[in-house]
Amino acid sequence: MSMRLLLLGFAVIVSVLVGLSVGSVSIPLRDVWSGLWFGRGEGAAIVRDLRAPRVVLAFLVGGSLAICGAALQAMIRNPLAEPYLLGLSSGAGLGAVIAIASRAAGPWSVPLAAFLGAIAAVTLVYRLSIVSGRRLDPHVLLLSGVVVGAFAGALMSAIMVLSDAPGVRNAFLWLLGGFGAASWSALAVFSAYAALPIAILLFHARSLDLIALGDEPAHHLGADVDRIRRIVYLCTALLTAASVATCGIVGFVGLVVPHAVRTTFRPLHRSLLPLVFVAGGCFLVLADVVSRTAVRPLELPVGVITALIGVPLFALLLRRTLA
Repeated sequence: MSMRLLLLGFAVIVSVLVGLSVGSVSIPLRDVWSGLWFGRGEGAAIVRDLRAPRVVLAFLVGGSLAICGAALQAMIRNPLAEPYLLGLSSGAGLGAVIAIASRAAGPWSVPLAAFLGAIAAVTLVYRLSIVSGRRLDPHVLLLSGVVVGAFAGALMSAIMVLSDAPGVRNAFLWLLGGFGAASWSALAVFSAYAALPIAILLFHARSLDLIALGDEPAHHLGADVDRIRRIVYLCTALLTAASVATCGIVGFVGLVVPHAVRTTFRPLHRSLLPLVFVAGGCFLVLADVVSRTAVRPLELPVGVITALIGVPLFALLLRRTLA
């Protein structure tokens, strides 16, 4: 375990250094160091004002989405659960687009509208998934999430075509996910929205362990399943909304990273959630590097990169689940 933790720490250092040095303009590591800490050397302004907030924001967003995936998989007891596939991301995107179309866009109003959209999406998905006896069917929940996500995506497309609000027509590329607009102020807004739900999910790590066993065993062991489920849905909705409002829709991070960490470490959620956060941050930082460099000088949406990795894994997991 200690060797694996050391490797994970090494991965953090490598991903951050690669994120700071690689891009449309490559900067040597010595210039990255001097520019970051002393403001000297070639590319100091690029490192401090452009790449540093971008790398930190990508790390935090990746970690947040990964924690959402791990929490939802435990809560629903479905290995395919994650914010994108459950319609949370699309609902948050719809809320953000509505805010932009109504000319209410702002650093705080867009995340709030995205949060309301995510809550509406998760509520609708939950209601569609209740079967006889008011039981939650995890497989129906996943299908409901796909349907609600597709419906929200259609509404977003209609609004972007019909609205004459400035910025709506350009929202398409933003919704594909990207950190081109990253800044220290965007990082501060995201941190303000994300800090509390992350802390709450970490606090309820033991409850996630119990609920992963099933509702009845969790009840017998003292967990208030309904209350914990509402808390997890609210926290994951807020984290997803903050991510979507900051960088658009980035899918499959919550699917890829928790499975990779579970395969390697197999810990309880008290250890799993921090590990998933770190691994998710590294994954999205490196995915952002690929998006910046794959077709230089153009920049691919980072959501395209995560989908190219996540879709094959989703197909593999779906095959194993239905086998």
